[in-house]
Amino acid sequence: MPDELRADVRLLGGLLGQVIAEHGGPDLLADVEKLRKAVIAARRGDVTVDEVAALVDTWPIERAVLIARAFTCYFHLANLAEEHFRIRTLRARDTGETPLPDSLVQAVLEVKKDLGDARVAELIEGLELRPVMTAHPTEARRRAVVTAIQRISAQLAEYTMPGRGSGERAESKRRLLEEIDILWCTSQVRSTKLDPLDEVRTAMAAFDETLFRVVPLVYRSLDAALGEGTGTRAPMARPFIRYGSWIGGDRDGNPNVTASVTRRALQIQAEHVLLALENATTRIGRALTLGARHAEPSPALKAALAAAEDAVPDMVSELGTRSPAEPHRQWMLYIAARVVATRRRDLDLAYRSPDEMLADLRLCQESLAAAGATRQAYGELQHLIWQVETFGFHLAELEVRQHSQVHAAALEEVRAGGPLSERTEEVLATIRVIAWIQERFGVKACSRYVVSFTRTSDDVAAVYELADHALGGRAPVLDVVPLFESGADLANAPAVLSGMLELEPVQRRLATNHRLLEVMLGYSDSAKELGPAAATLALYQAQERLTAWAAEHDVRLRLFHGRGGALGRGGGPANRAVLAQAPGSVAGRFKVTEQGEVIFARYGHAAIARRHMEQVTNAVLLASTPAVEARTADAASRFRPLAERVAAASERAYRALTEAPGFPEWFALVSPLEEIGALRLGSRPARRGLGAPRSLDDLRAIPWVFAWAQTRVNLPGWYGLGSGLAAILESDSGLEELRAAYREWPLFASLLDNIEMSLAKTDRAIASRYLALGGRDDFARQVLAEYDLTRKLVLTVTGHSRLLENRRVLSRAVQLRDPYVDALSHLQLRALKALRSGDTLTGAERERLSTLLLLSVNGVAAGLQNTG
Repeated sequence: MPDELRADVRLLGGLLGQVIAEHGGPDLLADVEKLRKAVIAARRGDVTVDEVAALVDTWPIERAVLIARAFTCYFHLANLAEEHFRIRTLRARDTGETPLPDSLVQAVLEVKKDLGDARVAELIEGLELRPVMTAHPTEARRRAVVTAIQRISAQLAEYTMPGRGSGERAESKRRLLEEIDILWCTSQVRSTKLDPLDEVRTAMAAFDETLFRVVPLVYRSLDAALGEGTGTRAPMARPFIRYGSWIGGDRDGNPNVTASVTRRALQIQAEHVLLALENATTRIGRALTLGARHAEPSPALKAALAAAEDAVPDMVSELGTRSPAEPHRQWMLYIAARVVATRRRDLDLAYRSPDEMLADLRLCQESLAAAGATRQAYGELQHLIWQVETFGFHLAELEVRQHSQVHAAALEEVRAGGPLSERTEEVLATIRVIAWIQERFGVKACSRYVVSFTRTSDDVAAVYELADHALGGRAPVLDVVPLFESGADLANAPAVLSGMLELEPVQRRLATNHRLLEVMLGYSDSAKELGPAAATLALYQAQERLTAWAAEHDVRLRLFHGRGGALGRGGGPANRAVLAQAPGSVAGRFKVTEQGEVIFARYGHAAIARRHMEQVTNAVLLASTPAVEARTADAASRFRPLAERVAAASERAYRALTEAPGFPEWFALVSPLEEIGALRLGSRPARRGLGAPRSLDDLRAIPWVFAWAQTRVNLPGWYGLGSGLAAILESDSGLEELRAAYREWPLFASLLDNIEMSLAKTDRAIASRYLALGGRDDFARQVLAEYDLTRKLVLTVTGHSRLLENRRVLSRAVQLRDPYVDALSHLQLRALKALRSGDTLTGAERERLSTLLLLSVNGVAAGLQNTG
């Protein structure tokens, strides 16, 4: 471990130890240390996991709960220390002498080499990055815990800041101790279930604290890469990031998301963005103290100020008194007052649209530029313009999602003409709310309607017909987005799109939006159905077919990637995922879901958020160049037969396990699946229907992956690949073929690297103890045999002597956490066994055991990070 990181971990761990001893006494700290040393010794082979389990069994449940709390708090602090080390490393590498790898500067240099300046400008003009925030419940931490960690983060930054005096460091250390004390005393487990608006407000923290400030910095990086003089000339970079959100709009399987929730979600978003714009405009206005003699206002600005004085004489007169002979300052503060009026719904002064505000900001910018104040014209004021262009008055486009069967049932009722059910009334109310949002905030605020499990074009047509019925022919503007999730649906996607082209509402939209059609690909359910290897190839082939279909029908295709945070749901490094897409499928556009704990991992700190956005944009630019597309197409052509054989054998092995009689029931026994539902992770039910799962179809992909992560098996991330590789290695040339595919085909390299990461987070010894809970030795042996085979063959193909050998930073992070995750796994196993033993437990005993279990689930999620 690097010295700086080691010092931070020791500092935070030592302060936590002090807090633990203060609250629980030195004996509690001694027990925590005893377990810590025991799991480390087990990793070294000095003791057995049975001996560690025996130690855990000696403590009363109350003591076990406190020990689990200690390890959970430790993970939060270790994650924080790693984040700070990553930020320091990024800053140290950013010397300016050479472009950072995966940066926008590097991307522009590469693209210019390939395309030339003219084509670069064309590519930049069409560039789009659309992250869509979703509320899928993989963020196991309470909001109170997240904010406590953020306060500790701020104090750690203060404490480690170079050049600080001893008195300042002492005060920072005192504050660190205070905040860690608060973290220890804060309940790690939610006492009440989240509702959808809680999830909306939680996501707003990422906007308030990071996104609003970081987005213009990303544009500034691109502008600087495109040409010299950024900040003193009109920008060459246009805003290309547009945020979307499903939070408060996704009602598929979530009856808690209603039309009124969707309406309120947009209002909350608007409140946050308008407040941010108000503060930014006021700050810039107050700083714009250029006198008229040094920066004479343009005739247009003078006329606008005079018109404003006619409209609101008292306000403009007061601004003139406060800012005499400072016309640009007066104008900006007048704009700020209009933003306040917009937020408060004062219709006499409010802006009717973001475009009106942009016109006023550009008026000031043009006046400053004409007066020679170019730094003021294209500096912070340009950032504000970019922010309005990016976020508007709605912050993020709210997208609605509903299952195709719900629409089919609603349409049947509507056509019958009789009384409508409550569910059908809710479908129609949702469409009316979309119309209300468009009237209030504009079409850009809400127009996409995603249809889950789209099987035919009739599923798309149903939404348009329901919209006509809901508003008597005055339907809102809708872009109905088909979502293809199963293997069969992915294969059938082009046929569905051909049917969509025959629909009159779709034809109308294509005529007005430059023939842009959006299609969503579901990574989670396809992986749950087919296994990771077969799903990866199925999604790639779907992209190829859809790209060819779009070219044939003169359609601009935007693929929407429904990726999860975990590796079993399409997770992994986003920039590598982009570069692994099928040739032609990116074309300067990338839209992707940002789910659960990924939101705060990527957007919780400004420096990391900026780096993430630059890396993804870098990949989008490079993946859209002819050179990269040609290399990828050549590799795909050469290695496709190999990949198809791997996928076929992998899928056979995966289905042989997951479709075996009794498997769903066994899975519920070996994992804390039932208990995860009690963790109150989100507003959406963990599974479809009631009772124990009878098939994988009963389980949603998120708890499926989350529960396997808790068992330390991580089965959705790797199962079946070993059998797939073994099928190729039967031939003499098989190993060389596989190694060539790993070297030359980004898709295959990404698949193996992600599975290697998932294997590294798997612990065979701990996993065996969970698998034994199910009472099916045949299933347990099958899983462990496939794990052994997959681990062995992945190392053989990659040429690595150990897992993550070529990914030093990630390997260090896994090794740092593994023993401590082991400690929580042992505590969780104790709770699971006791709850399922069949012994008579009192209500109080069951409650204490449930607390231990849920706290351990929370802690393991913090330790493994990308759990669902």
